[in-house]
Amino acid sequence: MKRFKQNLDGDHLSTHLDLDTRNALRNPDRKSGFSSMKVMGIFVAGLIVFSVLFSVNVVLRDPPSDAVFETSKARVLEVEHKKDSEDQFSQSLEVPKDKLLRGLLADGFDEGSCVSRYQSASYRKELPYRPSSYLISKLRSYEALHKRCGPYTEFYNKTIEQLKSGYHTSSLDCNYVVWISFSGLGNRILTLASAFLYAVLTNRVLLVDPGVDMVDLFCEPFPEVSWFLPMDFPLKNQFDSLDQKSPHCYGKMLKKNTNFTNSDGSMMPSFVYLHLAHDYDDQDKLFFCSQDQTFLQKIPWLIMKTDNYFVPSLFLIPSFEQELNNLFPRKETAFHFLGRYLFHPTNVVWGLITRYYQAYLEKADERVGIQIRVFDTGTGPFQHVFDQILACAVKENLLPEINRQDFIVSPLGTPKSKAVLMTSLSSGYFEKLRDMYWEHPTVTGEVIGIYQPSHEEYQQTEKLMHNRKAWTEMYLLSLTDVLVTSSWSTFGYVAQSLGGLTPWILYKPENRTAPDPPCQRAMSMEPCFHAPPFYDCKAKTGVDTGKLVPHVRHCEDMSWGLKLVDSYEEL
Repeated sequence: MKRFKQNLDGDHLSTHLDLDTRNALRNPDRKSGFSSMKVMGIFVAGLIVFSVLFSVNVVLRDPPSDAVFETSKARVLEVEHKKDSEDQFSQSLEVPKDKLLRGLLADGFDEGSCVSRYQSASYRKELPYRPSSYLISKLRSYEALHKRCGPYTEFYNKTIEQLKSGYHTSSLDCNYVVWISFSGLGNRILTLASAFLYAVLTNRVLLVDPGVDMVDLFCEPFPEVSWFLPMDFPLKNQFDSLDQKSPHCYGKMLKKNTNFTNSDGSMMPSFVYLHLAHDYDDQDKLFFCSQDQTFLQKIPWLIMKTDNYFVPSLFLIPSFEQELNNLFPRKETAFHFLGRYLFHPTNVVWGLITRYYQAYLEKADERVGIQIRVFDTGTGPFQHVFDQILACAVKENLLPEINRQDFIVSPLGTPKSKAVLMTSLSSGYFEKLRDMYWEHPTVTGEVIGIYQPSHEEYQQTEKLMHNRKAWTEMYLLSLTDVLVTSSWSTFGYVAQSLGGLTPWILYKPENRTAPDPPCQRAMSMEPCFHAPPFYDCKAKTGVDTGKLVPHVRHCEDMSWGLKLVDSYEEL
């Protein structure tokens, strides 16, 4: 409307005409001649009419002025909200086309409260695997269950009252599994995914002990109702003391032949403690038997403490077998989909991830991840570990060899660039590799950049910034194109599975000597279950559980461990 008024305004009209034209219009007797002035006047009048018609057309075609104002106001408010949020990102909040990961994620979250949930897809290649329609349906059903039974809902409050009494005599509408925050960050991520899958299989609600830093590291994965255990949960002050000697420990109850009956009205315990940590015994391991699962289904509250990724053994429980086959037709995608669904970095962590990625990794033609975890005692870096890393990377054509004879190698065309992301508690391996590729050209002419976000020197499990950096580095490794990981490391397991990457695993050195061969390609991207049971529940005898079914095998890096692989005859 302003533009329309300006075009009709006489003073504004004069600004469109040069000085000679204005003089001619004021004085028709000037030497420029009447005919010239008339022609010029007609021309100017035509311009005015055209300008008016164009302005009217724009006004009629565009939204009304008050609608334009409201739209503009909304945009201003949106920008101001982003500026005022506690975590600001230098990049625009681009939303990828497949922000829901082929239906894996639910829509409707406030995107600003957890930017990574929908933006992370723009930092990855397109999802190489499609979640099954059954998994998607099951996740939506779980979300509805969580909304109905989550913290402070009517059903939750009802079960809390029975929990306080110590016993229950009738079935309840909602049952729960409580995950206790325990062990290092890599272990916690793997065990939380295991607990969630168990909750889905048994129609329970998962509640998460926030510990000291879980709220700071991970966004809420479920709509509307929190997954974090309330601070006033009645048993919370007992978590630290729960162990195999606790009277509610399932293994101990079995040892004592505790009488569990309620079919005739006798009372059952309101909760059972499940000790599934690495030091669990044979009675604790009966958790993985179908008949024991039948009993546990009657208990409304299961309190779980574990530092193991126990998903492979869930696949060996007959009562879960068909359900798991429906959820994961491709077995090695189990943690990949669970992890992409559950674990979204909070805005403060996402800022660390995206700033580093954009500064050092984004523009490279290829990104190589090298995750180093050394279990040797003593002060590193160790030469044999560096030799092993380099031998693996060069042998598998992940990094080029260097040219020690020439100062410059001129490649044909534009040289290819590789960004190498290294993670380690020590900076020594990074410094050695960086200096090597700085001081010598590569035989291929490729340009190699070596980067390491942090070097904390030793693991600091309870330190907030340490765990922010650890989660950042796991996630950055998952954004690489190829990955080298260390044996036994849950840090590496998380990175490879989140990224959908089948890594090269560095063999564990013996006697401080670099192994030959230095590494091997993993059978699948799945993590390893380090302490599985070796027990046939039906025969009640020991058995090699890595040889029972084609899709559960022993791990490459831990001969007694179990991991999920794909038997392609089954697909």
